[in-house]
Amino acid sequence: MDFVRRWFSCTFAFLLLFWASHALTAQKLKDSDCLTCHSDATLTGQDARGTTVSLYVNADKFKHSIHGAMFSCVDCHKDVKSLAHAAPPQKITCAACHTDANKAYAHSLHAQASKTGKNPAASCQDCHGDAHQVLAAADPDSPVSHTNIPATCGHCHGQRFLMESNGVSAQPFISYQDSVHGRAVASGSEQAAVCTDCHTAHAILPASNSRSPISRLNVAATCGKCHAAVQQTFMQSIHGQAIAQGNQLAPTCTDCHGIHTIKSPVSPNSPVAAQNLSRDVCARCHEGVRLSQEFGVPGNRVATYFDSYHGLASEGGSMVVANCSSCHGVHNILPSSDSRSTINPANLDATCGKCHQGVTRQFTLTPVHLGDGLYPKAIGSIAVRWVRRVYIVLILFIIGVMLLHNVVIWRSKAVARRQMQNPYMVRMTANQRWQHLILLASFIVLVLTGFALKFPDTWFAHTLGMGENLRGVIHRVAGVILIGAGIYHLFYLAALKEGRRLIRDLAPQPKDAFDAWKAVRYYLGLSHDKPQFGRFSYAEKAEYWALVWGTVLMGLTGIMMWAKVWVGDLLARWWVDVATAIHFYEAILATLAIVVWHFYQVFFDPDVYPMNWAWWDGKMPVEQYRHEHTLDAQSLEPQDEPEHGRRPVSVGSVQESPGK
Repeated sequence: MDFVRRWFSCTFAFLLLFWASHALTAQKLKDSDCLTCHSDATLTGQDARGTTVSLYVNADKFKHSIHGAMFSCVDCHKDVKSLAHAAPPQKITCAACHTDANKAYAHSLHAQASKTGKNPAASCQDCHGDAHQVLAAADPDSPVSHTNIPATCGHCHGQRFLMESNGVSAQPFISYQDSVHGRAVASGSEQAAVCTDCHTAHAILPASNSRSPISRLNVAATCGKCHAAVQQTFMQSIHGQAIAQGNQLAPTCTDCHGIHTIKSPVSPNSPVAAQNLSRDVCARCHEGVRLSQEFGVPGNRVATYFDSYHGLASEGGSMVVANCSSCHGVHNILPSSDSRSTINPANLDATCGKCHQGVTRQFTLTPVHLGDGLYPKAIGSIAVRWVRRVYIVLILFIIGVMLLHNVVIWRSKAVARRQMQNPYMVRMTANQRWQHLILLASFIVLVLTGFALKFPDTWFAHTLGMGENLRGVIHRVAGVILIGAGIYHLFYLAALKEGRRLIRDLAPQPKDAFDAWKAVRYYLGLSHDKPQFGRFSYAEKAEYWALVWGTVLMGLTGIMMWAKVWVGDLLARWWVDVATAIHFYEAILATLAIVVWHFYQVFFDPDVYPMNWAWWDGKMPVEQYRHEHTLDAQSLEPQDEPEHGRRPVSVGSVQESPGK
């Protein structure tokens, strides 16, 4: 009997449970039924790849999301029919409802990047958030609300290493933050342009795609969504008409204002600021020859502007002087033949009158860009051309005569002054003078040809008037001569008696440091104790050893640059870059040292005016030598006056001038 009761009870319970389950399955599951399990923050599962994922759903956030207000769980998870579902629900795609957005996204850069599978690319959830917490774009807390768009895009595009791994730079996002648009959005503006205003939200395409809103020919229309009046004016201009005709060379908004770096026109860093406009914007197109060759646009407009008072004053920092836009307009630039143009003859009185009040037609009809040859028959151009020709001849003739006159007088006075400084001694032998002359010539050639490459726009680069091939050959030949002179000098120091004496006398000594300190104190008037020098002073010794060091360093780095492929293969390519840097900066140091230090000793020292002639004829007045090299002059032995025309002997010998 007990057995029958137990069997009956179990059967009844089973039927009751079966009926309840059937009843729940027969009707639509409620969200509360799903949240019975999915409100547990520890609930996890596995996706199709076997990766553990959270199955937790925040009931409150889902309720206030745009999905929670319109749908229940099973509206999206249609394959879930009962509370107990052993198999994981099928993955939900946004395309089921958002067909148009999904279609646009499928052709975007993000979708194309996702297909490769190599690097992560933005998906729906990356921008809109978790599917259970999606908020309407109008909600200020939504990641796709207007003011939050830059930060949302910046989650990826602001990460340098992430973007570079995808072959994209993070700089555009960084630049946008500092732009006039980015700053306005950061201040809470709902009107300032954000990423999606220019790139769109889902159909993000590269600029090379003609359907992209940032394609060159579409930029004006994209900017016009906010700047409608400016766009309308621009499209009527000569630039806008060229864009409408499909001319890829015509400038559009971003060519003048920048792309992500757009600044306010009043910002000194803006390319369209008054002080930057002519050189940074207009010159990029109108100073080149491509416009002249392709479309017949007059060239040299910028050059003639900068030669005028307006251009010179602008370069000098004037903030009120006229620039290109002052005369030609900003967005409404039109050819002078158009009656609406600000430079049409009928409108010049008003255009010039903005600055020059009271101008008349007689004043405004004179051509402005005289230097471009567009008005060869205009009386103003003819007059200016003849003035230029006449004055060039006058300048060359008058200044040439003046220069010749002064050279003749200077030579006569210099010779007379030198003849008065008797007797003489031999300061430099013929061998030393030839070494010095070769060093001097090769050094000057190396300086001119070297800096001509580094500074191609300088006067000496234009003066040389040589092509790169010839310049390179001359520079290398001079370098070989300099190295050869250095090698010979080593032989001279080792093999010749006068060379061995030279190196002994030039050897640094502790006394040199004390002499330098005494000299500074003496010439500042802080001491009456004038230092006394031997054959060479501390200044001459320092110059000699600096020359040795510089020659070795320049020769070594020059050879490395000349044999860059061999050096790069043997060591590494960066060794050539280091050698190039050392070669350049050592050249600057050596050149300045010669001008500041050596030229003072030879030309600018009042004691040797007009120059120290020892480099030319090897002779130096004995009295000057005794004054400057007292310790060595004490070793001079009195000698009889040499015969007329006698050849001078070694240092320490005294010679009268041949005419005395």
